[in-house]
Amino acid sequence: MHYVFVPGAWHGGWSWHPVAQRVAGPGHRAVALTMPGLSPGDNPRDLRLADAVAYLIAEVERRDLTDVVLVGHSWGGIPIAGAARRLAGRLRAMAFVSAFVPRDGESMAEAMGPDVSRYIRETIEASPDRTISVDFPAFRESLMQGEPENLQRLVHELLVPHPGGYLLDALDVVDFAAADVPITYLLAEDDRALTVPGTELAARAGVIPLLVPGTHETILTHPDEVAETLREQTGIHGSVYD
Repeated sequence: MHYVFVPGAWHGGWSWHPVAQRVAGPGHRAVALTMPGLSPGDNPRDLRLADAVAYLIAEVERRDLTDVVLVGHSWGGIPIAGAARRLAGRLRAMAFVSAFVPRDGESMAEAMGPDVSRYIRETIEASPDRTISVDFPAFRESLMQGEPENLQRLVHELLVPHPGGYLLDALDVVDFAAADVPITYLLAEDDRALTVPGTELAARAGVIPLLVPGTHETILTHPDEVAETLREQTGIHGSVYD
């Protein structure tokens, strides 16, 4: 089995490392991807959502991965939803972790409501490289509230501006039935960052959410619980790590 982890906005594959190390084991490997535009030296300006989806598909195919569990955190729920149909023959399961579950034709920006959507679009258009960042006060209060400030600042300093096209573009079709695999939704108990209730997001994928402790950054602060729930839902017990 291969776990393929996709991070959320502003994050890289590093954000999944604590969970990935815990789910991997004999016969079970883990790959934590960083999407294009989110590594040092990348040019994010012209990237579109289709580029993120294409990259995810290409990485799974390039590595010739089968028996794949696709796992997305936050914004990462969108590319895994977009890749599911193309990767159907390689998938074993999908999991969303406090993640956005898209609907046909609805971008993540649009899902946040007209005022926030307008702000996101204007910010991206005003940015020389068409990105958007999250400032520390917003991160502290909405994504990682209640954690020690030194930890909040450490994580915030690791974040990079997110390619605007990733938030402004939408998937034309979201078809989980085509993937024909079990789906799990893990919801952090103290998540303040989701713009839609987690129960509603999980319902879009046809499931009831499973609660895990922590804030939106639960994959960093509670990796034991997230990993254990993922293992239970995919039927493994267990580390080999890519």
